[in-house]
Amino acid sequence: MAGSPVRVGCCQISVTVGETLGNRARVRAAIEAAANAGARIIVLPELANSGYMFANLAELRAVAESATGPSVREWELLAQERDLVIVAGFAEAGDDGLIYNSAVLVDQTGLRAVYRKVHLWDHEKGNLFTAGSAAPPVVDTAWGRIGVAICYDLEFPEWVRSAALDGAELLCCPVNWPLYPRPAGERPSEIVKVQANAAVNRMFIAVADRTGLERGQHWLGGSVIVDADGFPLTRITLGDETMLLADINLAKARAKGISARNDVHADRRPSLYTRVTDS
Repeated sequence: MAGSPVRVGCCQISVTVGETLGNRARVRAAIEAAANAGARIIVLPELANSGYMFANLAELRAVAESATGPSVREWELLAQERDLVIVAGFAEAGDDGLIYNSAVLVDQTGLRAVYRKVHLWDHEKGNLFTAGSAAPPVVDTAWGRIGVAICYDLEFPEWVRSAALDGAELLCCPVNWPLYPRPAGERPSEIVKVQANAAVNRMFIAVADRTGLERGQHWLGGSVIVDADGFPLTRITLGDETMLLADINLAKARAKGISARNDVHADRRPSLYTRVTDS
């Protein structure tokens, strides 16, 4: 319960574009495996129900589901049966006829939040997804306050900070990180940015990436769970299907002090930052 340690699981799996039944089975198996390993907060990748590399809008629309569709409903039932908090990405068919790159947070009480990705990446823009227009949700759960963001959102520190200012103690992030070249021995920059976002907000961040090869796109497989000081809590295993598990106490993210006289939120001077927000 809130204030007590809880095990967080990030499920790094491979899904296939368009194979909704197979993807749903893989996600279900991953959730059950994480729950059997003691996880009570479980994070799945971005677009876990559908895959990512869509050829066109028609292909995407054929697999998109509403927030009351079969994928989300199955996640709700698993959360209720196993007493879980689940955050997972899905291709959402909105009531407005538009398609969103979304994520849900469900727990033992049912559907708690739907977040539509605000910062769309590359080919998501244009004639595929519509960008969301609402701030990251922050939900009171049995274990603490959990926020939701998706992939490219993490590139915008203002966006992550907004969730922290709304009281998020843990930010759960479904992602699909493409594999890009990097200097030998260097950690992927995506992970470095997660560490920085966690540290400057004194907030835990759990990222579930995907892995595999999809229509010529290799995925990083860079899932990570980071503490409120910005340090990874698990060994970083790139590329392979895996499950990351870490025991955390979300209450530790409530203290924003980093020295006897410094607090990462109280020391802010927003009146001097208008160039950032007004540009």
